Amino acid sequence: MREIIGLQCEPCKSRNYTTKRNKKLKAGKLETKKFCPFCRTHTAHKEVKV
Repeated sequence: MREIIGLQCEPCKSRNYTTKRNKKLKAGKLETKKFCPFCRTHTAHKEVKV
């Protein structure tokens, strides 16, 4: 079952991206480095609920 999740920037706490992930295969929270338009740099983005 795929679930829609949001990605939130760690430093400025803005929600910039949405994506899907398989809840059965990935047990933990997703964390990736993405570009934040508010910080204007690549930062760590963690999974949050939409």
